[in-house]
This record gives sequence, structure tokens and C-alpha cells, in this order.
Amino acid sequence: METYHIGFSIAALVTRLFLGIIFVSQGYSRLFKVGSKHVADFFGEQLAGKNYPKWILSFSAYATSISECIGGILLILGLFRGIALSLLSIDILLVTLAFSVMQTIVDLEHIFPRLLLLLVLWLIPSSVDIYTLDELLKYVFNIDTMIF
Repeated sequence: METYHIGFSIAALVTRLFLGIIFVSQGYSRLFKVGSKHVADFFGEQLAGKNYPKWILSFSAYATSISECIGGILLILGLFRGIALSLLSIDILLVTLAFSVMQTIVDLEHIFPRLLLLLVLWLIPSSVDIYTLDELLKYVFNIDTMIF
């Protein structure tokens, strides 16, 4: 195992927590405050006349909201890092696709910062991201939760 400066581990922790909080609050808001039905209705209005089935909009609204909540919680806890990053990567791609279908020129004001932080976390080796529940489980119970 390579030895890294503690600053890299703290940077990984702060980035992971920051991104996790953003995704949890966004997903929670869409699930419980605004409601995924309203989100699907909003996209339905924007895509009116483009012949997209309503069930795709409803499914996408629920799927992205749930993946944001679950992925964000996993990031905050530092549990199943690879799964969390995969879920959130798929989520960002779906959201970007939806916005690009709605508008010719996509406003990346909200998407781009999340994408950059997600890419940073993909690039940080898991051996650097040591302040996690994964590492605690590995240390205390000798359980390896690192899937990828």
C-alpha cells in the first residue's frame, strides 16, 4: 500500500462529503418536498409535442431522485464507494441527456460542478480515501466492502 500525505485523504473526505450532501439534498427535495410527480410533469411540459412516453419521464424522475439520495448517503458514509460513484455517474448522464433533449444548448450551471467533483472522486484512488466506513469495517471486522 502506498503512503500518501494526510492532506490527500482529507481532500478526498471533504470532496466526498460535499458531493454527498449536494446529491442527498437534491434527491430528498425532489422525492419529498417537490415530489417526483411534479418533476415528471415539468419535464412533460418541456417535452410536449416531442412524443416521449409519460412513463419514461415518471420512471426517470423517480430513478434519478432515488439514485441521488442513495448515492449521496453512500458517499457521505464512505460505504460502497464504487457503487455510489457509478450510480451518480449514471444519474448525471441521464440528467444531462434530459436537459439536452429539452434545449439545444444545455445550461451546465448546475450539472458541471457536480460532474467535476464526481470525476475528481473517480480519479482519487480508494487507498487515499481512508476516512470511510469501508475502511473502518475492513480494519475492525476484516470485511472488505470495496467492490471496485
